[in-house]
Amino acid sequence: MTVTALYWFRSDLRLDDNPNLLAACNAAGAILPVYIHAPQEHVMWGFNRISEHRTQFLRDTLADLKQKLTLLGSDLVELQSPQESAASRAERLVELAQQHGINTIYCEVIQAPEEMQEIALLRAAGLMVHAQLASSMIAMSDLPFTPKAMPDQFTQFRNAIEKAKQLFTKPVSAPTHIPPLPLNFDRSAWTSRASIALATEHVLQSHPHSSFPHLSPAFRGGESAALAHLQQYLERALPHSYKATRNQLHGVDYSSKFSPWLALGSISARRIMQQLKQFEADRGANEGSYWLWFELLWRDYFRVLHLKWGRQLYCASGLNQAEKPVHNARGFARWCSGTTGESIVDAGMRELKGSGYLSNRLRQVVASYLIYDLHSDWRAGAAWFESQLLDYDVYSNQGNWLYIAGRGTDPRGGRRFNPQKQAHDHDPSGSYRALWLSD
Repeated sequence: MTVTALYWFRSDLRLDDNPNLLAACNAAGAILPVYIHAPQEHVMWGFNRISEHRTQFLRDTLADLKQKLTLLGSDLVELQSPQESAASRAERLVELAQQHGINTIYCEVIQAPEEMQEIALLRAAGLMVHAQLASSMIAMSDLPFTPKAMPDQFTQFRNAIEKAKQLFTKPVSAPTHIPPLPLNFDRSAWTSRASIALATEHVLQSHPHSSFPHLSPAFRGGESAALAHLQQYLERALPHSYKATRNQLHGVDYSSKFSPWLALGSISARRIMQQLKQFEADRGANEGSYWLWFELLWRDYFRVLHLKWGRQLYCASGLNQAEKPVHNARGFARWCSGTTGESIVDAGMRELKGSGYLSNRLRQVVASYLIYDLHSDWRAGAAWFESQLLDYDVYSNQGNWLYIAGRGTDPRGGRRFNPQKQAHDHDPSGSYRALWLSD
């Protein structure tokens, strides 16, 4: 009997190195690819959950994915969830599956409370869900420990990985064939709906100072741009200078800029590492190329941390018994708008809102300022980053905010950054601040 399956794209918006999609293609006789959009309103904090910049980057990513699927004879159905809840999104998927006589779903696992609840609700509705975590650089089965037995501190985690010499898991190839769409799928009806939705969208303007100009072809959302970026990054030997430049504040080359494409799954960490290892074999390894792996390992660390601690990472107190954080609503509003009066913080927050991107150094500085200087709830800051960042990743965002707030696994109990010192060290001429505070 031919199995008809629904493939639910989540944060894996690519064909290359997508083990869940490959498994679906190998098992099903027909596949309906689907993406479901979250609603805009952020119920808890009162602002849009996804900013215009992040929306545009996602839209470009989905357009690229749809084109790739269409070239293989398939398509992409886009659904809109009417409410901000796992139940609402699951209900929309169940309705679509029932409409096409489907009882099997393939997707990636996202080990965060909302995303896990969605899968639980699909299974409760009687659907068979095949899913595995495939966004990590190292597959969970290749770790030298079980997730529950992972060392809590990153340095111990890294030492164990390096000792085991399993630095990344080999990527898989893109499917050469996508099974056909279900016989009763009406492509024209869905194309019409998508055209109407896109016709009403606001046209976003590019910010001239952006360090990740996502409206330009080289930085546009999607697998095509992601793979091209990786190729040019290696051809220009930029891994060799990565460690020396990664703490800079402005420019398209100071860091790898992989993160926005990684966040939506337009490229995999495994493919990046495979290509990086080939680069090192051809052109030599140094501290810079090692540090790229090091930073990708931090990304894995936050994923395994979610497997170990789960929902507890989303409690106000995090992993310790600290008091529930207070919230300075007025201070938070000034922080979001970049009007705190602290120049390096305001410049960073204006860059974030104006472009959807911010250097890693300034993410730590502005997060620290919100928590320790404005005495605001770290969860509000995490929600604002979720809304604004092109490279929002649920694992890294939650892990990093817990780390700065001292509510995660850091034995030093929080990281407060002195904004004046950070400005002196990383923007001594004031050029970065002048760039963003002049608007």
